Amino acid sequence: MNNSNHNQKITTFLMFEGKAEEAMNFYTSLFEQSEILSIERYGANEAGVEGTVIKAAFALNGQVFMCIDSSVKHGFTFTPAISLYVSCETDEEISKVYERLSHDGAVLMPLGKYPFSNKFGWVQDKYGVSWQLNLVESVI
Repeated sequence: MNNSNHNQKITTFLMFEGKAEEAMNFYTSLFEQSEILSIERYGANEAGVEGTVIKAAFALNGQVFMCIDSSVKHGFTFTPAISLYVSCETDEEISKVYERLSHDGAVLMPLGKYPFSNKFGWVQDKYGVSWQLNLVESVI
């Protein structure tokens, strides 16, 4: 992994309520060059539920993200107004990622051909995070 990514200036930060580690494990299983970089968990008698994530960093295909399990219940969650955009290189990749992310989630735009893309899909995963998946056409 390129060490310069650890110093990126702007990092997407995801706030979960008790599912951060599960989500990180799921996301890192979907993309190559992906790993959990660091994780700190709440201990006994701390602000959050013991074992949940105080803060963590993970990489998806080399792009670093941060996440937490909020110890406070909020009246909001993720919204499709912000989504993670994935450029997929093969038909196999987009189909696999679409299937896994949409499982137990919601399909916002079915995987298919659109005026702006030959193969595109938009899903909200089981954690509420939205993903736009686009098959990148290779130019020969």
